[in-house]
Amino acid sequence: MNITFEELRRVKHALPHGSITRIAQELNIEEQTVRNYFGAHDYENGEIVEFHHEPGPDGGIVHLEDTTIFERAQQILDEQNTSS
Repeated sequence: MNITFEELRRVKHALPHGSITRIAQELNIEEQTVRNYFGAHDYENGEIVEFHHEPGPDGGIVHLEDTTIFERAQQILDEQNTSS
């Protein structure tokens, strides 16, 4: 999946409080790994995620190899919009 870095960050910032923890627990991964997926760079406490970043407008293009975290984030946003 290809997405701009800015759009990836917008998704992360739109998530309700506690969503990073929720995603990490549901997928049985470190919270920092989820943060790294959305553009953080703390690889001492979390795993490196599989994506390739090409510089360009809107922060460049990010190619996500595994979209599981992104899809879970989208589901949480959909739940939030449905309950609003």
